[in-house]
Amino acid sequence: MLGRLRTVVKASSSNSIRNYLGYTSGVQKKTVTVIPGDGIGPEITSSVMGVFQAAKVPIEWEIFDISGGQPISQELIASITRNKVALKGPLYTEILSGSQSRNMELRKALDLYAHVVPCKQIPGITARHDDVLVDFVVIRENTQGEYSGLEQVLTPGVVQSLKIITKEASERIARYAFEYAKANGRKKVTAIHKANIQKQTDGLFLATCTEVAKDYPDIKFDNTIIDNCCMQLVKSPEQYDVMVTPNLYGNLISNIGAALVGGPGLAGGANVGEGSIIFEMGAHHVAADIAGKDKANPTGLLLASVMMLKHLGLNEHATKVEKAVKAVIKDGTLTSDIGGKSSTKQFTGAVIDYIEKNQN
Repeated sequence: MLGRLRTVVKASSSNSIRNYLGYTSGVQKKTVTVIPGDGIGPEITSSVMGVFQAAKVPIEWEIFDISGGQPISQELIASITRNKVALKGPLYTEILSGSQSRNMELRKALDLYAHVVPCKQIPGITARHDDVLVDFVVIRENTQGEYSGLEQVLTPGVVQSLKIITKEASERIARYAFEYAKANGRKKVTAIHKANIQKQTDGLFLATCTEVAKDYPDIKFDNTIIDNCCMQLVKSPEQYDVMVTPNLYGNLISNIGAALVGGPGLAGGANVGEGSIIFEMGAHHVAADIAGKDKANPTGLLLASVMMLKHLGLNEHATKVEKAVKAVIKDGTLTSDIGGKSSTKQFTGAVIDYIEKNQN
């Protein structure tokens, strides 16, 4: 196993990741591509790996270090395409200068059209709305809209950005949202839009969602304008169940959702395509100010890894990890971002201790 890791690690800067041996047994292991990422990424990725080792998860890792703005390589795309599953830390994108977002590059290269972020309160964490249950899922169209990257200078001082919305992409994300609701016992899908102003682009998105909704008569459908949605989320988040959105609005809402349940370190997420899925934190914060200081909260990536295990059919391992994370939080072992004093390593150690003490 050690030899295997040495052939796939791409100049990883994290010794804890480099030295991870994985769980070796007679069980057939599944291979997962790992991108530790920037900022706190290597620390929280190492946390997941340590927890998986304690839980005896039959996974083998292919690790690619693209920190510091390194480009997305064809080898990385090939690895994700081959393994069909990846676990990713946050990737930093420069403001104003620099190249295209590598997050967007991955989504486009692999056609990861749906960004799925469950936002649910965790017992033991003080949230903004302790009097109501926050439990909704944001499903964001991941390939078009304002993120199409089509910008140009028309004349000095005048720039243009093209917002692309197609019926095909809108129908695909709408149908995914309704199928997700159906599979997960959800009762309502809400389309988020700005069709009162952007009548052609958001109008097409809303009209397509409304049309798709007719195929799912057992699931309630409604719609909300994005600015009103932001207010309603802060005021009465319990009214939302599954929310389907164009690209930019989904990014805004998933960050609000993470804040509602306690902060950016708590929500897991997944970028879903027909052939591949990348699991990551729901809010993509590199947290460069605390990187390397043993302060990062690994909960979001741990919950994303639970989603990954369920996707891989490793339900027993998923339950084991999820139960341990939530038990440790409920017991009061919290990192500083959620009111505690525990370090990343202490939190991870507590999760590992719980798993080892409750191992079958």
